[in-house]
Amino acid sequence: MLYGVLKHFDSLRELEIGMQAEAHKLHHLGIDYMVRRSTLSEVNKRRPQEFFANVYSYLLSKYGQFLAYSRPKRKGKDEIKVKDWERLLYMMDSTTISLFDNILKGVGRHPKSGKKKGGMKVHTVMKYLVGVPMVVQLTSAAKHDHYLLKDVHLPKDSTLAMDRAYIDYAQFQRLTDEGVCYVTKMKKNLKYKVLESVTYVNPNGLVEYQDQKVLFEKGDLKHESIRIEIWYRDKKQSVVLLTNNFELTLEDVEEIYKRRWAIESLYKQLKQNIPLHFFYGDSINAIQVQTWVVLIANLLCTIINRKIKRQCAFSQIVTMIRLMLMYYVDFTGFMEDPERVWNEISSTCDKTPLEKEEKQE
Repeated sequence: MLYGVLKHFDSLRELEIGMQAEAHKLHHLGIDYMVRRSTLSEVNKRRPQEFFANVYSYLLSKYGQFLAYSRPKRKGKDEIKVKDWERLLYMMDSTTISLFDNILKGVGRHPKSGKKKGGMKVHTVMKYLVGVPMVVQLTSAAKHDHYLLKDVHLPKDSTLAMDRAYIDYAQFQRLTDEGVCYVTKMKKNLKYKVLESVTYVNPNGLVEYQDQKVLFEKGDLKHESIRIEIWYRDKKQSVVLLTNNFELTLEDVEEIYKRRWAIESLYKQLKQNIPLHFFYGDSINAIQVQTWVVLIANLLCTIINRKIKRQCAFSQIVTMIRLMLMYYVDFTGFMEDPERVWNEISSTCDKTPLEKEEKQE
């Protein structure tokens, strides 16, 4: 499955033929038989997707600490120390994968035909310093985003950044009781009671931001939060953020919410480099299995990318892995100095026959 995903094969037939072309190299993978597409199709239906989820969890537990400490330094900010909240910063979001049939319940309708297609939603919690999903749940696209929020239990003093789809007073209070800070964008239609309010203006008399302590009530439930409304003159609009941390500065709250876009970059990276446009099966289990394999492939490529001392784009790593997957080469060494072998060949070709003989002697 990893071979097919990394090679961007669109069908089991292509996967089978591709492995037949590499038949003389399969022994080093411990494969002493040729996999048939009928066997793969059957296994995709009956092998539980939990097996692949466990493989992902195992790899994450093995390399998670390495990924956290090997994160590339921000360009031009090498001397800036990591902030306390940054070490335990998590972000939560989901992305939808459109399916070819109404296998899983989808949302919305096709703009031309009006027919609703199936869709799968990938709910994700990512640790900022690690850069890959830490918690993943696969559901139908019709499942609401805040579905995962009730199951998320983070270490004490963690910070969770999320968008306004996760507004849930009960879960916000639970996070507060567990010592977890959240930062999210506020919905416009929320009703609240203002307990305290401070407005900050610049020397020109223009409002910069408003800081309010507010109380949300729903039945017997009460939850206190900080509502911060920031005005952006260049965009001619304001952004309202909510947090349960009464000690964070405006700059920290704003920066935490901006870091939430790291998970959007992760989804973009996945969809552009290891796409899920074609599936090797038409059952729910087969689709979930292939999704887990894509996540495993992304994790392995990220690990390799972090091990390379030279800065390389993730897309370049994925492309070169696809080209050199079955070669007997030192991939890390090659990526650190791609021109080394060619320079050695060129230097040998440029020498005269007499110089070659002297070098051999």
